[in-house]
Amino acid sequence: MKKKFDNFFKVSANGSSLRVEIVAGIVTFLAMSYILTLNPSLITNDWAQSGPLWASVFIATALGAIVGTLLMAFVAKMPLAQAPGLGLNSMVGALLGGSLGFAVSFGNAMLLVFISGVIFLLLSIIKVKGVSIREKIFDGIPVSIRSAISVGIGLFIAFIGLVNAGIIVPGNGTIVSLVAFNNYDAFPKGAIVLIFGLFVIAILEHFKVKGSVIIGIILATLLGIPLGVTKYSGMSWKFWEYFGNFFSMDASKGGSFLAAFTEGFKWAPEAAIMPCVMTVISFSMIDMFDTMGTVVGCASAAGLMDENGKPLHYEGIMVSDSVATCAGALFGTSTVTTFVESGSGVAAGGRTGLTALSTAICFVLAIFLMPLIASIPSAAASCALVYVGCLMLKGAKNLKMDSIKEVVPAFLTIALMPLSYSITNGIGFGILSYVIIEIVSFIISSIAAKVKPEKHEKPKWEISAVCLIVAVLFLVYFFVPTVF
Repeated sequence: MKKKFDNFFKVSANGSSLRVEIVAGIVTFLAMSYILTLNPSLITNDWAQSGPLWASVFIATALGAIVGTLLMAFVAKMPLAQAPGLGLNSMVGALLGGSLGFAVSFGNAMLLVFISGVIFLLLSIIKVKGVSIREKIFDGIPVSIRSAISVGIGLFIAFIGLVNAGIIVPGNGTIVSLVAFNNYDAFPKGAIVLIFGLFVIAILEHFKVKGSVIIGIILATLLGIPLGVTKYSGMSWKFWEYFGNFFSMDASKGGSFLAAFTEGFKWAPEAAIMPCVMTVISFSMIDMFDTMGTVVGCASAAGLMDENGKPLHYEGIMVSDSVATCAGALFGTSTVTTFVESGSGVAAGGRTGLTALSTAICFVLAIFLMPLIASIPSAAASCALVYVGCLMLKGAKNLKMDSIKEVVPAFLTIALMPLSYSITNGIGFGILSYVIIEIVSFIISSIAAKVKPEKHEKPKWEISAVCLIVAVLFLVYFFVPTVF
């Protein structure tokens, strides 16, 4: 059996061992397991973790991670793990909460995710002159916007965590404010739990301790017990009941499985089409950029790049990612994407798909620990949100700061995500500002070159056709009324 695993995953050929691969897979799971509780809470906005839909989305989260990670193991054969991505699940929660001007049902939201997954899959497999459309789109978006997206999402995710823990609260005369730590009559215990967990994670990471995120969450949860923040979920250990609800196809029982088809096609008549179209595009774009960045970073760290600087088995990775999104939507969860925490497994020595297989097995076991995992308070789980936000800020080093034409679009992309509570708005304003500044600059420079050719060079047209198309779509999204 060991020889079969070694031959199939080429463990020895990649300078690794079965033990190292298995341990690396466990490390990856420990680093990303926080998603099991955060994802259902963000999607359902049920931070008390008490509703039937929360339990169903918990199962859907685990199943989405299992399918996506198994695809990485057997199709891509890479040490990468997948699960519903942070930021994207917040967008689904916003859809359910009515942030588009109308409230869609859970099934409607899953249908939008499924459509984005199908589009994603087609973009990954359809090729033009030997290059997939997905790669062409990636190359067509301005580098400044691509670099800014991860930074903006990082701030957005961190902001959500700070709000959930009660550190950021509505202000007196201001939109937001810092909670009063000197108010002992209503002491912010949740805020203390988050801060403690965040510091634990940061210190453990400094000393390269594996599984620092889950250790921080566990210790923060334990601190929450004497503070009254941590309480046992009270959930039953009768797993068959949760699975029964999950597969029930009944919204009242939290039946998330195939909700995209059972209730997803019962579209609300007041639902505006254009915001939904832009939501699908946003899902696809964010997943595309997030996955590409994560894969390149992890593959580079593991030395799994070809001579052209492209990750090995790149097509398999892209197909695995897009198929996982479709599967996740069918289960009842948001877009499944490659997790940056895969880098923790790579750092532990993971080099093959056996690492991913080990991570997937851990997610299978986690399903049966749902009542225990559900007892983790939102304040403790949110320390992972803030920490992931910190990690995503590393993308700021890739921002071009030498040209105002790059700085303004990047700033708007980053700032408007948390300030408008919308990833879509940030990307839209970033791309629109880039196109407008580039067009006006091109016109002025062209005129100057004709009037005084001896002083001014003829400018180059730097806006790709893809970028123009996306900009037009965002113009429609922002300025065309959704209700007539």
